[in-house]
Amino acid sequence: MSVQGETREKTKINIREPKHYKVIMHNDDFTPMEFVVEILIAVFRKELQEAERLMMMVHENGRAVVGSYSYDIAVTKVREASDWAKEEGYPFRMTVEEA
Repeated sequence: MSVQGETREKTKINIREPKHYKVIMHNDDFTPMEFVVEILIAVFRKELQEAERLMMMVHENGRAVVGSYSYDIAVTKVREASDWAKEEGYPFRMTVEEA
């Protein structure tokens, strides 16, 4: 039942998924493969087998996508991994690209 003079307003809510960003690991000739696997397990929460597979992709192809995250999480993981590599004296490099 509608009351005379009543105005109804429709509100449209547009909820979008946040953009995802790829974390890309780059190969270098100095960072040990074991260290890369450690990073993948500790920072990116990969299982050992997956970490070893990704490390080999980086080694053989020069780079590999190791995860897709919201921007803040991607940047935080890259910073954490880069800081750890720097502490160990490795020139380890990772980048973030929009997925």
